[in-house]
Amino acid sequence: MLDPRKLRLLRELAQRGTIAAVAEAVTFTPSAVSQQLSALEREAGVPLLERTGRTVTLTPAGRLLVEHAQAVLEQLERASAALAAARGGPSGPLRVGAFPTAARVLLPPALAELSDAHPALEPMISEIDPADVSAALRAGELDVALVHEYDFVPPVTDASLETEPLFSEPMYLTNRTSIGEARDEPWITSTPGTLCYTMAIRACQAAGFEPRVRHHIDDYDTVLAFAAAGQGVALVPHLAALAPPQGVTLAALPLNRRTLAAFRRGYGEHPAVRAAVAAFHAAITRLPL
Repeated sequence: MLDPRKLRLLRELAQRGTIAAVAEAVTFTPSAVSQQLSALEREAGVPLLERTGRTVTLTPAGRLLVEHAQAVLEQLERASAALAAARGGPSGPLRVGAFPTAARVLLPPALAELSDAHPALEPMISEIDPADVSAALRAGELDVALVHEYDFVPPVTDASLETEPLFSEPMYLTNRTSIGEARDEPWITSTPGTLCYTMAIRACQAAGFEPRVRHHIDDYDTVLAFAAAGQGVALVPHLAALAPPQGVTLAALPLNRRTLAAFRRGYGEHPAVRAAVAAFHAAITRLPL
């Protein structure tokens, strides 16, 4: 009999690539992860891992088992959601991840909606970059998360997750009328490794140049303040630019940012997750989009 807990570790190894990364994600020691994966190999009866020095890769049988593991884990999530629904309405802790703009603009009215409709629910909010959401959801650190994607950046979710579209918003360029016009300007971008940074770099590359990045800033209010001080140009989404400071002009671009709700595959019918997504949709109707 294959142990679902060990299957989760194998799936994480397929996603993260190293035993050390899996151990960090699940708060085990690397030795404990290795022991669990070795036990899974004995249960499976075939080699699942190829070990070369410190490198570990999945065998063809290991990759096949990961595919089946995803289906098994999805069914377990469905069972968990069904049992929660059988117990009654949404209640207890609900761990929600959100990127900063959504946390500031969308979550306050959504949380008010949740409090009114489901007072027994206890939302717990964590700011998180969308690039880190998949791992946090798979690890069970979050129940649902708000993520975004851009025209030049593919979705960051993987096969273990589902998403539900929420809304789309345009992108603006500060103090110039087109990206091409800003090729010789210093740029203000987010921290490398974030989706916002990747979007800015790829948008410039699509216009035929590599941006000269001067500042790395993740908070859009600070980005706009720097733009107002003549410290560079930047790309900002609509909801982050509702009240630009004096000295900042905004040019709408044929680029969009899309916001989605993400949750573990099979877990979307959990009463708390459905309540959260419904509250997101209700809050969106009051946003200045």
